[in-house]
Amino acid sequence: MEKVTDLEAEQRKIIRRAAVAIVFCVLVLAGSYLLLPRLMAFPTGLAQRLAFALQADLFVLIWIIIGVRMVSRGRFHSAIDNPGSAFAPPSPAIAVQVAFLQNTLEQAVAAVGAHLALATLISGPLLALIPGAVFLFAIGRFTFLRGYPHGAGARAFGVVTTVVPTIGAYGWAIGLILFRSLSGSSAT
Repeated sequence: MEKVTDLEAEQRKIIRRAAVAIVFCVLVLAGSYLLLPRLMAFPTGLAQRLAFALQADLFVLIWIIIGVRMVSRGRFHSAIDNPGSAFAPPSPAIAVQVAFLQNTLEQAVAAVGAHLALATLISGPLLALIPGAVFLFAIGRFTFLRGYPHGAGARAFGVVTTVVPTIGAYGWAIGLILFRSLSGSSAT
């Protein structure tokens, strides 16, 4: 039997937790920009910037490995799920883990693409925003997974914390590309 929720109450939870997540993202990214350049030097050459982004994104991609491990462990312990996804949809025993893996895969591909694109366009201290975004990705995935069994309102903070830095990076990268193409500048 499907779980019935009060849609309006759930929507209010989503809006509140999304707003908190946006504020949290702004604070973490601002803190990253202000503090990390004091602790480390950031690269300026294109190859080094791309290497920096890829190394940072190892900590994004590890969340896919965590999801794969959770699903494979669940399949190993579930007679219904053991034959594999080709033979039946996931049982309730692994449904949350499968949903987490699928969503994390989607979010990770988007985040890594955004970070790499941004690394081709910015350099020096601005690159501190990439580790900030990676940190937010981890917090987002953890809170998304913890909240998933409790409904959309409970996972909203995690979803928004994961996606806001990615959307921001895409918007910034697109803006820089357009600005540079319109101004005739090819500076990287």
